[in-house]
Amino acid sequence: MSKKQILVVDDSFIMRTIIKDIVDSDPELEVVGFAENGKIGLERVRELKPDAILLDLEMPEMSGIDMMKRLALLGKSKVIVVSSVGQTGSPQALEARRLGAIDVIAKPSGAMSLDLQAKKGHEIVQVLRRALSLDPTEA
Repeated sequence: MSKKQILVVDDSFIMRTIIKDIVDSDPELEVVGFAENGKIGLERVRELKPDAILLDLEMPEMSGIDMMKRLALLGKSKVIVVSSVGQTGSPQALEARRLGAIDVIAKPSGAMSLDLQAKKGHEIVQVLRRALSLDPTEA
């Protein structure tokens, strides 16, 4: 069976690397590309046609919210927000959900959190598996 393809859009190289390690820990998921802002993210979506996008909200040049507003025109990729401003009930989280985000996962300990894998890794994989209709018990 082919792996589900994931695009990671985050302005932090460290976060992109941590998120890639989290996603690649699941044998049915594969990171196929990266983007450091929403503008590049839209280009990568056109090129790669990923099954899902893990998207930060606060980025230079084009935010995750602005990317989501334009994303509807490009395809059916499922969007899961992973952001330090994605606290439950925050205006950004509510707007992301209104624009079609499957889920909003808050990064622990702020934007440069290096404990993301330990605290949220399992949650990220579970949400991806649910969004992509994969059996969540196999993760």
